[in-house]
Amino acid sequence: MTGRTRGSRMGTRRLLDLVIAVPAAVLTAPLVLAFCVLIRLESPGSPIFTQTRAGLGGRPFEIYKLRTMVAGAEHIGAGLAVLQGDARITRLGAFLRRYSLDELPNLWNVLRGEMSIVGPRPTLMGQIELYTERQRERLLVRPGLTGWAQVNGRATLPWSERIELDIWYVEHRSLRLDIRILAMTARMVLGGHGLYHADESGGVDLRSPGAGE
Repeated sequence: MTGRTRGSRMGTRRLLDLVIAVPAAVLTAPLVLAFCVLIRLESPGSPIFTQTRAGLGGRPFEIYKLRTMVAGAEHIGAGLAVLQGDARITRLGAFLRRYSLDELPNLWNVLRGEMSIVGPRPTLMGQIELYTERQRERLLVRPGLTGWAQVNGRATLPWSERIELDIWYVEHRSLRLDIRILAMTARMVLGGHGLYHADESGGVDLRSPGAGE
């Protein structure tokens, strides 16, 4: 693929991201605001959870999510992992996680050009330091709100298996595949599958820093 062709495809993908993200961000803004108020009323701390993640090429950016756990959750309990029935999850947080509503602020990241609608989920900076040369292929595209690993097991999969699924996506991605992933995502969200890690390892290398939000 030539540089001009690659640039054209990236431009088309960015345009599609904006076509989806702009109206979605506008329509969901009142809902996000309402959730922010409810989160703040339920527990102290900022209603918006931010964390440094790895973006395109491994460049760091701040991801935005609605906070679903008590403040300082990364320092107590299972740390990185978020387990079924985790005591750190607030009552409203459990509802937000059940329908993936906590990820609505990710749309802001898409508008800023840090994320795409479809792509590998953005990982912690500490984790990419452990990547092999092959695993670094995961960083060749912008991270996404949803991706191939998310619709094929999500948090229940081991870390290495999730990366392999993401690499497969990078090597085979197309508009048709993206549409398929979006359709599968809708079914997954409604079914609530793969929300929580199977054990306290969280499917990641625990040498990596970060919280489990």
